[in-house]
Amino acid sequence: MDISNNFLPAGLLAHFTITTFLELGDVKDKTIFFEIHLEENNEILGNYNSALYESKGFTEVTLQDFPIRGKAVYLKFKRRRWRLKTDPTKIIRNDFHFVAEGAGFTQELSDFLKDSGRYKG
Repeated sequence: MDISNNFLPAGLLAHFTITTFLELGDVKDKTIFFEIHLEENNEILGNYNSALYESKGFTEVTLQDFPIRGKAVYLKFKRRRWRLKTDPTKIIRNDFHFVAEGAGFTQELSDFLKDSGRYKG
């Protein structure tokens, strides 16, 4: 059993690989938090012909997830961009549903906060 599947959003590790796990501290706030770095696998999802596209760089996104052992958890994603080989202006990205629209939270954390009345996103 992979323990990380129990602590991370469902389905996340099917598309991302954990590259770094850090326990960090904020001197100003005197808090300790976890930062988990994940890199998107080199796989185009959906109805695209992967032979027509090439991986061309990453975008980075940081989301807050549920705390673990009373410490905040930040997921730092490196998401791939694919460029159409015949037209470099056409870029695609995979669509993932664990990201809450318009929020810096995972979808699961956003739903939890909405249910508790602490987030109105």
